[in-house]
Amino acid sequence: MAAPVLRLVERETRVLRQLWTGLVFTAVIAPMLYLVAMGVGVGTYVDANAPTTLGGVDYLAFVAPGLLAASAFQAGVADSLWSVLGGAKWDKRYLAMVSSPLSPSDVMLGHLAWLALRTTVTSAGFLVVATILGGIESWWGVLAIPAAVLLVVAVSSPVSAWSIHVEDEATFPLVMRIGVLPLFLFSGTFFPTSQLPDWLRTLAPLSPLYHGVELCRAATLGHAESAAAVVAHVVFLAVVTVIGVLIARRTFARRLTP
Repeated sequence: MAAPVLRLVERETRVLRQLWTGLVFTAVIAPMLYLVAMGVGVGTYVDANAPTTLGGVDYLAFVAPGLLAASAFQAGVADSLWSVLGGAKWDKRYLAMVSSPLSPSDVMLGHLAWLALRTTVTSAGFLVVATILGGIESWWGVLAIPAAVLLVVAVSSPVSAWSIHVEDEATFPLVMRIGVLPLFLFSGTFFPTSQLPDWLRTLAPLSPLYHGVELCRAATLGHAESAAAVVAHVVFLAVVTVIGVLIARRTFARRLTP
C-alpha cells in the first residue's frame, strides 16, 4: 500500500511546484505575521504589565507554539474540505485515481500523507523564524514538528471522512467560522485555558487543537506539566486519528467506488 500512497504524494508535490506561491503565503507568511504582531507587538505590553501571568514565560515564547499548532490545524481543515470535495466532484481527480491501480483507501491515506509532509515543511520554516525571533526556548522545540503533524492528521481524517460524501460546499464556511475559529481562539493559542470561564475550561480538552498546542508548547519550552499529560495528549490525538481513518475508509470507498 505504501507505493500507491507515495504516488499520490508525488502527484501533489508536482502540483505544488506550479502553485507554491499561494501555499507560501497562507501556510508560512501569514502565521509569521501573526507571530510578529502577537508575540512581539502585543507581547511587549503583556510582558510589561502582567509579567507573572504566564508563569514567568515571555509572551512570544508562549504564543509561538500556539500559532504553529493553530496555523497547521487551520490549513489541515481547509484542505480536507474544499480539496477533498473537489477531488470527488469538481475536477474528479479522485475518480481518475481509482480507475488506476489506486484504491479509495490509497487515495484517502495519500491525502493524509501529503498533509503530513506539507505540515512538516511549513512547521519547520515557522520554527526557524520563531527561533530567530527568540520564541523557542529549548532544543526540544524540534519535537513541535511531529506534534503539529499528529494534530493535522488527527483533525484531517474525520473532516475528510465527512467532506468526501457531501454534495456541495455550502456548509464549509460554517465549519470554518463556527468550528475552526472558536477552537483557534479558545484552545490555549493566545492565552492559558486556565483563564477561561469554568464551563468553557472543562470543554477545552475536547478540542484536538488544545492537545496539539499543549504538545507543541511543551516541546518549545523544554518542559511539560508531567509525562502523563504528554502521553494523554498523544493518546487523544492518536485515538481521533484512528477513528477518523476508519470512518474515512468507508466514506471514501462509498463515494469513489463505481
